[in-house]
Amino acid sequence: MWHFSLCVLALAVVSITHLVYRWRNPKCSGKLPPGSMGWPLLGETLQFFAPNRTWDTPPFVKERMRRYGSIFRTSFVGLPVIVSADPDLNYMVFQQEGQMFQSWYPYSLRKIYGKQNVSTLHGYLHKHLKNMVLNLFGHGSLKSMLSDIESVATRNIDTWVGQGTVELKAATADMVFSLTAKKLISYDLEKSSENLRENFDAFLEGLLSVPVAIPGTAYYKCLQGRKKVMRILKNMLEERKGKPNKDNTDFFDHVLEELKQANTILTEEIALDLMFELTEEHEKILKERENPEAGLTWEEYKSMTFTFQIINETVRLANTVPAIFRKALTDIKIKDYTIPSGWVVMVSLPAVHLDPVNYKDPLDFNPWRWEGMGMKGVSKNFMAFGGGQRFCVGADFARVQMAVFLHCLVTKYRWKPIKGGETLRTPGLQFPNGFHVKFFKKDYKKNKDPKSDQLTNYLKQK
Repeated sequence: MWHFSLCVLALAVVSITHLVYRWRNPKCSGKLPPGSMGWPLLGETLQFFAPNRTWDTPPFVKERMRRYGSIFRTSFVGLPVIVSADPDLNYMVFQQEGQMFQSWYPYSLRKIYGKQNVSTLHGYLHKHLKNMVLNLFGHGSLKSMLSDIESVATRNIDTWVGQGTVELKAATADMVFSLTAKKLISYDLEKSSENLRENFDAFLEGLLSVPVAIPGTAYYKCLQGRKKVMRILKNMLEERKGKPNKDNTDFFDHVLEELKQANTILTEEIALDLMFELTEEHEKILKERENPEAGLTWEEYKSMTFTFQIINETVRLANTVPAIFRKALTDIKIKDYTIPSGWVVMVSLPAVHLDPVNYKDPLDFNPWRWEGMGMKGVSKNFMAFGGGQRFCVGADFARVQMAVFLHCLVTKYRWKPIKGGETLRTPGLQFPNGFHVKFFKKDYKKNKDPKSDQLTNYLKQK
């Protein structure tokens, strides 16, 4: 009996050792990128989700780049993954959509997004749904939205002026949400008995969190937020069927039509230069108008060269999307390595956007680095909105909102940071203590802020 137990134990040890060995040394028809697969099943999931406060390349990626190079292997929740911090491979991934690679998300994210989300569909269905969204947020539609976007920005900042301090992240999120929800589904919080906004907060906070659906976790709250949002949207759609929207055309209207037929740190000097150049650009727009009180025109929007440089630099540094996932449809050869068919490729945008080889002093906020590069500046080294067939359908809408908000802000208001502003990545970007700011209306005759005199004197010296 003792000998039998010993044999069973030895067999178990050999089997486990073999499984661990096979896990850490996956089969490949060529040469796998270097790296570690971590523990069986768990992989390096916990290391990837570990919180950090750096603006630099995430520690998980940076440490492995230093050890293995810009392409390495790992594993998350039992899935073999190739992490790419290589601009050439990233570009290939985006350009070969549907041929060598296919859009892919972990089960935890697919559960959140839904099976029929524009991000998870492929081929004709993806193209068709993307075109529906572009009908609402394409250039023609954005031109007609410009006055609405400007009035929403001005109305919100006017409200902030009347408050003691404003938590800027929440306030701007409310502003963007109210405008977007109105354009998409004609949703108005003040007229609705359901609060979509608070449910989306839980949804967004849990998107990039450890996928454990236990009550109290961010992921569980995210799933609950999705359920509530989907219930509200379904009720709104059913209501719209019986009572069509006659005033405006929104995304729901397009859906209904389809149903009838068959988605750094600044130095004072840099900050002053930045504010002067940005303010000068927008003040110039006002000076050149025949009627200074007239609304912003599309031509004026397109002329905001320096503003677009600021937007590019902001999204480069912020990296609000820390990773994009694709699945290899076949064995792929890249730089002496082989990515096996079926493996997941995680494109690390921060690793490229914050690489000193691509950007000198990458942690400095320097919008002047974008001079002469056009509005979008899309390249192998800058893919903040993705690329290829899956380039973000809302990219232009986001740029318009940011540019118009900045135009209203610098031409009509002043502001003063009060407290907060610390960041935390988990790996998504968060502001654990918020960012509290006080706003004032510009008045060059009365109550002039001493800091404004400092700015004026500084500019005279320049």
